[in-house]
Amino acid sequence: MNRVALCLALICCLLASLVTVPAHARVQAYIDAPMLAEEVAAGKLPAIEDRLPQPPKVVTLEGPGKSPGRHGGELRILMGRSKDVRMMVVYGYARLVGYDENFNIAPDILERIDVKENREFTLHLRQGHKWSDGKPFTTEDFRYYWEDIAHNPDLSPFGLPKQLLVDGKPPVFEVIDETTVRYRWHGRNPFFLLALAGPRPLFIYSPAHYLKQFHTRYADPRKLAEKVRAAKIRDWSALHTRMDTPYKNANPEFPMLEPWVNTTRGPSQRFEFVRNPYFHRVDQLGRQLPYIDRVIMNIADSKLIAAKTGAGESDLQARYLKFSDYTFLKKSEQRAHTEVRLWDTIKGANVALYPNMNVNDPVWRKLMRDVRFRRALSLAINRHELNQVLYYGLGIPGNNTVIAGCPMYRPIFRTSWAQFDLKAANKLLDDLGLTNRNKHGIRLLPDGRPLVIIVETAGEDTEQTDVLELIHDSWLQAGIKLYSKPMQREVFRNRIFSGKTLMSVWGGLENAVPTANMSPANLAPTSQQQLQWPKWGLYFETSGAAGEAVDLPEAKELLRLNQVWVDAPDEAARKRVWEQMLDINAEQVFSIGLISGVPQPVVVERKLNNVPEKGIFNWEPGAYFGMYKPDTFWFAETVATPTATQD
Repeated sequence: MNRVALCLALICCLLASLVTVPAHARVQAYIDAPMLAEEVAAGKLPAIEDRLPQPPKVVTLEGPGKSPGRHGGELRILMGRSKDVRMMVVYGYARLVGYDENFNIAPDILERIDVKENREFTLHLRQGHKWSDGKPFTTEDFRYYWEDIAHNPDLSPFGLPKQLLVDGKPPVFEVIDETTVRYRWHGRNPFFLLALAGPRPLFIYSPAHYLKQFHTRYADPRKLAEKVRAAKIRDWSALHTRMDTPYKNANPEFPMLEPWVNTTRGPSQRFEFVRNPYFHRVDQLGRQLPYIDRVIMNIADSKLIAAKTGAGESDLQARYLKFSDYTFLKKSEQRAHTEVRLWDTIKGANVALYPNMNVNDPVWRKLMRDVRFRRALSLAINRHELNQVLYYGLGIPGNNTVIAGCPMYRPIFRTSWAQFDLKAANKLLDDLGLTNRNKHGIRLLPDGRPLVIIVETAGEDTEQTDVLELIHDSWLQAGIKLYSKPMQREVFRNRIFSGKTLMSVWGGLENAVPTANMSPANLAPTSQQQLQWPKWGLYFETSGAAGEAVDLPEAKELLRLNQVWVDAPDEAARKRVWEQMLDINAEQVFSIGLISGVPQPVVVERKLNNVPEKGIFNWEPGAYFGMYKPDTFWFAETVATPTATQD
């Protein structure tokens, strides 16, 4: 069965999984990592029985390509920038609740969770769970976040995260006891568990024992003032924010619940992550996870990562690799002692263009908001040529939308305004009044400037550049000149957010095989991270405190439908909302999808076990390697048959 089709069938179990899941049976004996034996013997660490919560999370490893492993080893990975240390939080994927390989949501850090009508959520922690520094992880950490971070205007100037609000109202938060907290909303909150399970999760807890030293409510004023001066920072709130890095992973002192803990302060070219001795998972034999002792993250120029991987400098690599690298990586297998696998991608588009509806330039803003212009741009792209030249015909040309196998999929969503039709594109541009041209044949804007579109990129790979070069040639036939402008990712995003960028290029919808019960928020202006309307998204995120109010009727309708989905009484109603929102996006061409379904190369060192032969490489849901639990990957001493465990 096709992997995407299989995962679609399994993903339909999502709603059924959002209920209490019984705890695993207790393991009778636990096996410690040899790496920790000396510290335990010296009394620097408690015995394993005193480090694990009760019950621990038991991970059962069985079936094709899965087996209990052995402790030890060092995993090397490559990343393109120091800020990629956050990817270890993504890969480690320790979550209150998280997705498994079947896209079911189940308790992980939590022992269990009780859900009533998606309105009331009672979270039960594991007794005796500890942070990576050995301090207790209790409901005090939830209280601290709720009272001292989320409700402190100095630390949360925009108020609570959207996922904690229903109709703009927060939940009633209760600490029941040391291991039980409850969140109760007046209406349904279908986003809550999804946010907790995300690759960049909603953190509703913080290590109170560590952060209180930086909080004005708890710290000695004199000592806190000294810390602020030493850090050369504005005030206590800025210091607290700097030290509170659950996702950024930039503070080596910050206690974690992840399988590996960062020990290197950046910026650096080499980061070392060591096993968390208090990690809450064990295998079915009682061996504490992770199996691997250390993860070494080496920072390299993103353009060199494929070459370095082919030279054997990475044991597990997919990030910064593209399908165009596959042939080279395959030829390098014997030399690098690796195996190259092709995983599926489930994005709405591997590459998409994003016209910025919120661009500052008033002439361009008016043009970008005219659907005829966006349709003309889409019609003037030869997607068949892109697919053949860059992806050997293996991709699927079309819009940035859901893909075949999704319950809401309709062919028109993929094909609408996506055929190559220069005659129709030129007519739309003429109808817009863009009939005047300069001596080079480039159309002129109403103010006389040439119709030159600068497409900004994060400059991290050649694939986007190759795509833009091919689009350049067909757009030229419509009287449009295209230039690409690469830059660092932070600069790239900040320019888009501020309205300086005219058009950008990025990946499409992260999850193109959703069910009706998954949120359609990515189809409406609900986040600053949506590159086609960042200011509208920021306005929604901040409840009007920042950004710009939506003033385009079709975008307003998407916001209205998104709320209808939230209030929908059943799956059938939610499915209808999805279809309406997909139809509007296809007709309005708010983003210009190009090709989807492009395979993702995954390079695996031959001694590394439990990495799936076939998988899905996706941000959300999936957290890339996260849902496959890298803490269960392990190194064999020898390789008998390279693919023996992958039948």
